[in-house]
Parts: sequence; C-alpha cells; structure tokens
Amino acid sequence: MFQKILGWFSNDLAVDLGTANTLVFMRDKGIVCNEPSVVAIMRDTGKVIAVGAEAQRMLGKTPTNITTIRPLKDGVIADFDKTGEMLKYFIRRVHNRKSFISPRIVIGVPSGITQVEQRAVKDAAQASGAREIYLIEEPMAAALGVGLPIGEPSGNMIVDIGGGTTDVAVISLHGVVYSKAVRVGGDKMDEAIVNYIKSKTKILIGDRTAENIKMEIGSAFQMGDGDKAMDVKGRDLVSGIPKTVTVYEDEIRDAINEPVIVILNAIKIALENTPPELASDIVDRGIVLAGGGALLRGLDVLLKEETGLPVVVADDPISAVVYGVGKVLDDLDILRRVAI
Repeated sequence: MFQKILGWFSNDLAVDLGTANTLVFMRDKGIVCNEPSVVAIMRDTGKVIAVGAEAQRMLGKTPTNITTIRPLKDGVIADFDKTGEMLKYFIRRVHNRKSFISPRIVIGVPSGITQVEQRAVKDAAQASGAREIYLIEEPMAAALGVGLPIGEPSGNMIVDIGGGTTDVAVISLHGVVYSKAVRVGGDKMDEAIVNYIKSKTKILIGDRTAENIKMEIGSAFQMGDGDKAMDVKGRDLVSGIPKTVTVYEDEIRDAINEPVIVILNAIKIALENTPPELASDIVDRGIVLAGGGALLRGLDVLLKEETGLPVVVADDPISAVVYGVGKVLDDLDILRRVAI
C-alpha cells in the first residue's frame, strides 16, 4: 500500500537502454528523452563532463585530456560506472525529483542477457535513484510497442534490430516461446563500412561518417531505383592528407552483406525452432521488424525473398521498445507476467 501511495506522487519511467541511443518514456508525457548513449570524461580524473547529444558532438574531436566512450557494447554494459552516471543524468533530467519520491523504472534489455549483466543493469538503475526496478526483454517490449496481440494463443514473430544486438523472438500468451539473440546490429554494419572503404580506397573514415553513409545510401537489396552515390571525406592512409572519394550503393551493399546475413540466419534458425501450430500463425501474420536497423532500405524485401513470409516494418521502429516498456507502467499485471 505504501509503494502504491508513493506511485501517485512519482513519475514512473520506462527506459530503452540501447547501445546506440537511450530513450526515456514518462507516464502521461510520452518520450521525454532520446539521446545517444555516449559519455565524455576527463582522462586524469574520470569526471563525466558531457552526456548524450553533447558528448556525441565531441566524438573523434576531443583533445588528449578528454575521451568519449560508449558505455554499452553489444547491447550490454561494458563500463558499469559510466552507465550508472549516464542513467543518473537522463533520469534526473526528466524526473524533476519530487521531494524524496524516487521513480519506478522499467528497463528494456536484450533477450540473451546473462544474470550478471541483469545485475549490472539493476545496480546502475539503483545508483541513479530508482525506487523499484523491473527488466523486460526487448523483443517482448517491441511486440507490445507495435501492438501485436501477445496475450492471445497465437504466434507473433518480432525482430528487433538495435545498434549492438538483434533479437528474434516468437511470442504467445505473454511469453517468449523461442528467442535468438545475436550480437550483430547497426554498429557492426558501420564497422564493416569503415573496413571496406579502408581496404578499397585506403581512406580512413570515422564511425559517424560510416553511419551517415549507411543511412544515406545503405541497402540490403537492389531496389531497381538506380545506383546512388555519395562523396565521403576521410584521411588518406598513404599521404596522411584529408581526401574526398565517391562511394556507391552497390559497394556499401556488399560491405554490409556479412552482418545482414547473420541477421537473416538468426531469423531462419528461429523459424526452424518454432512449434508447427505457431509457425502456421506466422505464415498468416508475417514477421514484424523493429529497432533502428529495420530502417535499412530493402531489408524487408530481402527477408521476404529469403523466407517467403510477409515482412512488415513497424511504423516507428526506433521507438517501438520504449513505447512497449511504457505500456506496462500502467498495467502491473502485465508487467509481472512479462518482467524477467
């Protein structure tokens, strides 16, 4: 009863703690924070000087006494202290602490997370001043966020492609029947683009440039609308002088082919392990794509070609997980069913 009374005075929060971006959803207000998961720190003291968008602007442009890091790697916490600082910053910024009342926080985490990693996420949230902490698997949250009927006795397949991980899950009756997580996502595609341009043109580019290339001309399937091109600036590895080169859509498609195939194979494995009755539902309903990686042009067409199943991209794939986590804030019954 005491916890319930506290809840009336607290703005409960839903958090999608992503490798690339952290989104915070507040009850009755919607998404109140959507910033990169980046922290800038002083090398000598370890003091955090910037978080989120401000820290991202410093990426690759800092003097020797400042370093920018991404405290989450492959969907899990790589630097516990800095993740705690980052969470604390986002939560304090959006919660506007009401006297002594701390928020209840529900956090979306990858489906393949270990107990040690779960503990690290909970401890980081605790350090940020949470009253109660619940964890929910990201594919379950994404399914809720896109409006799939997860409470019905029918098969729903969701593929959540994030920055560090891709989660594939078959969901029925508020439970995950089968899930497969691979630590491949948007970051691996960026890395593949950096390596491809480095080996082909001897030009070194940064991660942010690679991400821009992926968003501008990246594709998983030849869509028949011509071959897009883009001028890219980087450092010539031979002369050391800044240089501009032109890259083409088909080159980038080849560059990111390997991570795309890993995602495709994870979906095929999930389909092979789905019970026959649920598989027949997936034939009718198809596969739903969520997460930032779902925006890769032609990915839905490629998956449709390879699986023969209908493939649908969520209306707002980037926000699907945080909206799903936000939905359980008002329904404690569902929260207790789906929480880890």
